[in-house]
Amino acid sequence: MNFRFDPGYNPSLEIKNIGIMGSADLAQDDTVCQAAQKAAAELAKRGYGIVNGGGPGVMQAATNGAKSVGGKTLTVTFAPVNAPHFEGTASENMPETTIQAANYIERIGLLIEKSDAFVIFKGGTGTISEWGLIWLLAHIYYGHHKPFVLFGDFWHELIESVQKNLMIEDVEFKVFRIVNSVEEMLQALDELAQERQQLQVTDQDQAANKPPLL
Repeated sequence: MNFRFDPGYNPSLEIKNIGIMGSADLAQDDTVCQAAQKAAAELAKRGYGIVNGGGPGVMQAATNGAKSVGGKTLTVTFAPVNAPHFEGTASENMPETTIQAANYIERIGLLIEKSDAFVIFKGGTGTISEWGLIWLLAHIYYGHHKPFVLFGDFWHELIESVQKNLMIEDVEFKVFRIVNSVEEMLQALDELAQERQQLQVTDQDQAANKPPLL
């Protein structure tokens, strides 16, 4: 596989597109999908493009929410062979633009590359794979990282378990927020963007005050 992108950091630090991740197995009238649709609509009203994996469930809800207010939408899909448990592309998920990936790994990479921040809802192993890579890359590229929001109270228990049982550095808890409403999500994204910008100001000040090498 020849990947020609590095999805892990945002050189401009500007948030233009937001990736929305979550379960493909939920009906559109499920409370999680309803929250995802409302979140996407509010983000699109702010001018953000909405990116998702092109499937049903939360992904379809995100597209529908953005489209309901005239927002821009992008999906990244792929058509696997011999993958009976992959949700595939939902015919009802009709974005403005679609990218076809060669495989699942490339799909995740492109979803991350095309997004500048993320909102992650309840999901299964697919959502776990996306969340884990997003979190890792935010750690690696801290300061130029892509922040993320975890949507739902259940994340508190999950993060507490991760913190208790795994080896996670303190800085890794600075790249995300846990929220339980669209209003909290919008505030969290603003805070995360401001904190990242402040890191840049601090780095620039330190570089300016650093004595020259002799």
